[in-house]
Amino acid sequence: MSLIQVSNLTFAYEGSYDNIFENVSFQIDSNWKLGFTGRNGRGKTTFLQLLLGKYEYSGTISSNVEFEYFPYPIKDASKQTIDIVDELFPDYEYWQLSRELSLLQVGEELLYRPFASLSGGEQCKIMLATLFLKEHQFLLIDEPTNHLDVEGREIVSQYLKRKKGFILVSHDRAFLDECVDHILSINKTNIEVRRGNFSSWWEDKQRQDQFELAENEKLKKDIKRLDEASKRTSQWSHEVEKTKNAGKQASGLKPDKGYVGHKAAKMMKRSKVLEQRQHSAIEEKSKLLKNIESNVPIKMTPLDYYKAQLAELRGLSIYIDDRQICSDVSFTIEQGDRIAITGKNGSGKSTLLRLLCGEQFSYTGTFLLGSQLEISYVSQLTSHLSGNLKDYAREQGIDEALFKSLLRKLDFSREQFEKDISAFSGGQKKKVLIAKSICEPAHLYIWDEPLNFIDVISRMQIEELLLEYEPTIIFVEHDRMFAEKIATKMVSL
Repeated sequence: MSLIQVSNLTFAYEGSYDNIFENVSFQIDSNWKLGFTGRNGRGKTTFLQLLLGKYEYSGTISSNVEFEYFPYPIKDASKQTIDIVDELFPDYEYWQLSRELSLLQVGEELLYRPFASLSGGEQCKIMLATLFLKEHQFLLIDEPTNHLDVEGREIVSQYLKRKKGFILVSHDRAFLDECVDHILSINKTNIEVRRGNFSSWWEDKQRQDQFELAENEKLKKDIKRLDEASKRTSQWSHEVEKTKNAGKQASGLKPDKGYVGHKAAKMMKRSKVLEQRQHSAIEEKSKLLKNIESNVPIKMTPLDYYKAQLAELRGLSIYIDDRQICSDVSFTIEQGDRIAITGKNGSGKSTLLRLLCGEQFSYTGTFLLGSQLEISYVSQLTSHLSGNLKDYAREQGIDEALFKSLLRKLDFSREQFEKDISAFSGGQKKKVLIAKSICEPAHLYIWDEPLNFIDVISRMQIEELLLEYEPTIIFVEHDRMFAEKIATKMVSL
């Protein structure tokens, strides 16, 4: 066991006016299993890069352990997988690698295939196995779940549960609950460490938020009371001056300006003291609400279709270049359905969604899609996004003000609106696609892995949106908790 001590850490990217971290201090134990959470763009990956010594910063990070980062950069994915492993960590025994692969339910025959030919989930498991060959290292595991299907996530979570000494960045609540014993959270103004899994951390956070909200209400009442008292005192001092002047003038005597001035000055001084108390109260409480996350409700406008049934698939098999992608798929899409498409990576989930969107594929069986359906689609891919948000909104034919309002509710800062979309984080790019879709009135929403890279709190906002407005939606999503809460039907490929 050793401690990783972070003291007064301050960091900003070159050319940026805003600090990502400012005077942050905390310590963690190298034996802990840390889940790392926080809103998109708060600096989770940046912090991991700071631990690796990639950037200059002020403050100190002291540790007696070395850090290893996942995912590894792969220079030549055409090589055999075993050669990739040898390059990443030449000093291992084959039986050790075999043991790790067995725990991850990966066949050893994959080692003798080109790395590029493996699925994203298989590549992820191979790299994790290699990572854990390195003993006496503190491991920095950055969003492995983005490449894993539901079954793969379960396998990897059980694997990590047996390990220790890592920071795991993930937005999958069920995944974090399975395999971490501490939570490292980037809040609005600080980084904090708490014992427990994600669910226990979230319960604690909600209690803290409620306490701060109650304190804020008390503050508002105090300010109102002080403000009214200050106004009364100010009025009192004016009345005293008027009364004294009026009394002297009525008796034909000159007013005692010294006396009146003295009394008025005392009243004004008392008024100022009360005013200062008011400002002191504001300053004293100004730190309240500093870490309350904005979970503002979002609105959408799903359209009613003129028929109850929007689509029907019976015995459907889809082909690409004579290769069967999926077979014997049968289900209907009724108005109000929220359908989760499940299945292993490569089972044809995305192809099925693209067929529903109107893309042309060869198929056998029955495929009936309602006429004049308005469809809103969220793609898995974000690499095509570039330019500014204003131009993007115009190109997509959506209302710019509504679009930006939705992004603000999903925790975009106003400064973010000035940046090129290509410079956004992975989660922020996905939010652009989701906000665009929410802006579009549609009969059917088709979302392909919408939550990849998206932070936990935004996931909860999207859950609440779908449960409140009950749009007809068909989606692929490997976040088990999200799928279980949202879906009214499950279709397994």
